[in-house]
Amino acid sequence: MPSPGLAEADFQDDVPEKLDAGVRSGLLRDLHSVLVWRSGKIALERYYTGVDEAWGRPLGTVTFAPETLHDLRSVTKSIVGLLYGIALDRGLVPPPDAPLLAQFPEYSDLPVDPRRAQLTILHALIMTLGMEWDEQRSYADPTNSERAMEDASDRNRYILDRPFVAAPGERWIYSGGAVALVGSLIANGSGMRLQEFARQALFAPLGITVFEWAKGNDDVVSAASGLRLRARDLLTIGQMVLAGGEWFGTRVVSRAWLDASFQPAADSGEGLKYGRLWWIGEATTPVTSGARRWIAGIGNGGQRLFLMPDADLATVVLCGAYNAPDDWITPIRIWREIVLANVK
Repeated sequence: MPSPGLAEADFQDDVPEKLDAGVRSGLLRDLHSVLVWRSGKIALERYYTGVDEAWGRPLGTVTFAPETLHDLRSVTKSIVGLLYGIALDRGLVPPPDAPLLAQFPEYSDLPVDPRRAQLTILHALIMTLGMEWDEQRSYADPTNSERAMEDASDRNRYILDRPFVAAPGERWIYSGGAVALVGSLIANGSGMRLQEFARQALFAPLGITVFEWAKGNDDVVSAASGLRLRARDLLTIGQMVLAGGEWFGTRVVSRAWLDASFQPAADSGEGLKYGRLWWIGEATTPVTSGARRWIAGIGNGGQRLFLMPDADLATVVLCGAYNAPDDWITPIRIWREIVLANVK
């Protein structure tokens, strides 16, 4: 039976059937769960069965349900962006225009390079460090830069010692290393491990009680990709963002930080802009004459948190197409052909 929230959110009653048919036909491959929230209601909540893993560790075939934890992969980055904003609001971390290297005095022995001295925290937040970093190859490949960072005994030294391929601010280069530095700043400033700061500052106010966060060889959680949440809890984070950083009257993150995070700061070269650890795009909907802005957390394997602020719309898509070159197909089809096609 269709969810009663479908009609209230102006969605067609046959949307669940369309999803199920897409899964059966193979058009929506590796789909694990879909949740759509609009204007105070969950319009759609659908779970499926499929092969899964936890940060590369096989889990076999899983029947997904509301209580099932799922890898977020690089959607983790966007959540770390929120955590930096919270820490900044509390005066625990320096502002984005502060010099980056100065925050890591333990690496004063790194080779002198004037470009390293020019780095700011903002360069890390918007991934314009200009340092060599390669995540184009599979994350199962030990030469992938993020994988090599997680295998290193000291992730921050590994990141900060990369050679420069462009001046800071000149070029956008996708980098889990940039986010690891941001995570370290939060941990150092708060005096807490990143996962504990997240629990206290973000998850607890939102009622999120269960999560996992994978660690690298240095026993530090991966700020780039290691978080596992329930689909509903990821949706809750999206709802809080759409509410301008408040949750039932409690201020979680400042609106000023969110506004700054969602301003295009770099061109990804992939048809999307990039803000402070959030992706930014535009899309048309059936009743609009022009494009509407959307923002997203995007993760390997088909993980997505899509938000369209002016439609008060949040969508979570979780999939199991890890390391597949076409892992984007299922979440994009759901977002464009099923969700946005119904938005008025």
